[in-house]
Amino acid sequence: MAKIATITLNTAYDLVGRLKRIELGEVNTVETLGLFPAGKGINVAKVLHDLDVAVAVSGFLGEENQGDFSQLFKTLKLDDKFQRVPGKTRINVKITETEADVTDLNFLGYQIDDASWAKFVADSLNWSQDFDVIAVCGSLPRGVSPEQFTAWLNQLGQHGVKVVLDSSHAALTAGLKANPWLVKPNHRELEAWIGKPLHNLEQIIAAAKQLKAQGIANVIISMGAEGSVWLSDQAVVQARPPKCENVVSTVGAGDSMVAGLIYGISQGWQQAQTLAFASAVSAFAVSQSNVGISDRTLVDDILQQVQINVIEG
Repeated sequence: MAKIATITLNTAYDLVGRLKRIELGEVNTVETLGLFPAGKGINVAKVLHDLDVAVAVSGFLGEENQGDFSQLFKTLKLDDKFQRVPGKTRINVKITETEADVTDLNFLGYQIDDASWAKFVADSLNWSQDFDVIAVCGSLPRGVSPEQFTAWLNQLGQHGVKVVLDSSHAALTAGLKANPWLVKPNHRELEAWIGKPLHNLEQIIAAAKQLKAQGIANVIISMGAEGSVWLSDQAVVQARPPKCENVVSTVGAGDSMVAGLIYGISQGWQQAQTLAFASAVSAFAVSQSNVGISDRTLVDDILQQVQINVIEG
């Protein structure tokens, strides 16, 4: 069994709520769905735990409000390699509008100084040698520059680890320069990378091929309700999950997909089987307020409805 770790540099408490539509400048009454210790890599680890995979977790946590994180790691028996730093872990407010997309209000949290970053780099490069797959997820905390992030990812990859990158904005741009083993930008992020709109699947695949050509073995583009497409050295495969009739919250759907991908890879599954399973896990995620798999049989039911199309290969 592959040894897996996730790294979340900019952890957060997710305050998740739901309402019909946000009225700007007005008082909005929001249905509270929960306050969860989170961050993209921690969400990935939660799902992998529910799939009976042992996971180590690392990154940064603010010393002043780490309690719920520490308790979560203990409850789920996650191998806690987090580095505690002065300050507080931030709170992200995530509002799901039933008539629109999720609106994120991401607050600022702890600041990483040079000494803390140097310690993290040294420690992570040391323990990472014991792992096969490491998922680096989420944004950069204050104090860590894109250049520092790229340099660290380069070193991580040189250790022979399969680095999975799931990020956006500055962290994604910087991370792509390190040519990780697998990346999962969404449609809009791919448009930002290539610098032009992509109007159909053919254009998305063409742009993804350009990204892959720079030295990334696996490029997966998520396209929301339209599913996803995975470009590898062997094939180009598209997966389309069934339409979800009861969307509670899309928070964590992308993280759940990353967990499904890592699970399939760790099981030695073929590309199409892995992408179908990851799509089913992601589709299941939107039916609940928290991240995780409460019932594996429900995922298997969705899996039977995922459509797979081998475009090339």
